[in-house]
Amino acid sequence: QVQLVESGGGSVQPGGSLRLSCAASGSIFSIITMAWYCQAPGKQRELVASILSGGRTNYVDSVKGRFTISRDNAKNTVDLQMNSLKPEDTAVYYCYANVLDNSKNFGVYWGQGIQVTVSS
Repeated sequence: QVQLVESGGGSVQPGGSLRLSCAASGSIFSIITMAWYCQAPGKQRELVASILSGGRTNYVDSVKGRFTISRDNAKNTVDLQMNSLKPEDTAVYYCYANVLDNSKNFGVYWGQGIQVTVSS
């Protein structure tokens, strides 16, 4: 079993910054993809940014140039640096990991979600 624990959310004014962190633990052989998704009230969960184990990143257009995703493969962590935050970034943010476990089984895991609120 694999657990994802998120930290770093909160409230910030428009134009401010927040950094989200997520740590994976458990029966992990390797993590293929780590990502951050968000879900605003009344909307579906959507991808914000992803990063492969080799470092290749992908961002939704609305956050390009403002958000940066990074990971530490040795520590099984992924961070999301969010700058120039806008009210429309307000959502619950979820950490995601596609994991090859020690039994060589693939699995998809989610964190519990963390609130980010951007408001004046």
